[in-house]
Amino acid sequence: MIRIYKRNDEELEEIEGMEKGCWIRMIAPTEEEITDVSQQFDIPVDFIKDPLDRNERSRTEIEGSVTLIILRTPHFDPEEENVQFTTMTLGIIICETVIITVSLKFNDILEKITSKRVKNINPAKKSRFVLQLFYHSALTYLDYLNRINARSSAIEDELHESLKNEELIKLLNLEKSLVYISTSLKANELMMEKLQKSVFLHLYPEDEDLFDDVIIENRQAIEVARIHTDILTGTMDAFASVISNNLNVVMKVLTSVTIILMLPTLVASIYGMNINLPFSGSAYAFEIMMGVSLFSALMGIFFLYRKKWI
Repeated sequence: MIRIYKRNDEELEEIEGMEKGCWIRMIAPTEEEITDVSQQFDIPVDFIKDPLDRNERSRTEIEGSVTLIILRTPHFDPEEENVQFTTMTLGIIICETVIITVSLKFNDILEKITSKRVKNINPAKKSRFVLQLFYHSALTYLDYLNRINARSSAIEDELHESLKNEELIKLLNLEKSLVYISTSLKANELMMEKLQKSVFLHLYPEDEDLFDDVIIENRQAIEVARIHTDILTGTMDAFASVISNNLNVVMKVLTSVTIILMLPTLVASIYGMNINLPFSGSAYAFEIMMGVSLFSALMGIFFLYRKKWI
């Protein structure tokens, strides 16, 4: 799928044909679309295909007058049952006349831009457009980290009254999300630092401050991800211990009840034998056996209470 956007006098709008200063958005492109765009703008085919790899790392590459930037961006999939917060690859190809983005599926950052929730977007200013993608990617990472933290807090409240593993599995899935996010943020940081020292981007003086803001926001996201990961790991360990301790308490209570019930059962079993036993000929044999059974049970309760087992 290919969509083309260009800024008019006021805002970004979708257009029909490719023209100078436009933004070409490629979403899971077909082989025919890849070939057409590659030939039209003299782009290496690998520059378009590499961002379609889910595991492609953040990096920059230049060939002739074409620059490829691969950025790991945050992604939220509400239909995913387990790990909903992940990251995905976004390819940014800077040509002489146009800028092209390539992704395997709809990208959260680009959706914000095309839905006009991001102001002052102009694909004709290619360097600034790239920096704005970086900046809003870092902001979205921070937003998703806050949402992950809120979810983990809600799950912790459920864990206070639960002995099941379901909540721990939910925390484990959130921890996986944090690992994906932390890894992608660190890879993005290395790529941005390399890009800042290179001449790939021709920055306007006012864009240099924006680049500094991008680096700061990305580092802040890395630190927040690290903090949340440490907290979540400690929380999982603590609640795993709590669940194990609660299970031990339940087992101890059940074992105590079993011991207490075993003593009267032992007395009744002995007097169920078809042999001569003490008090077997007494008219009060039943009452005596019931008293002995009750006494043995009370002695068992007293003994376990003294040992603080119950």
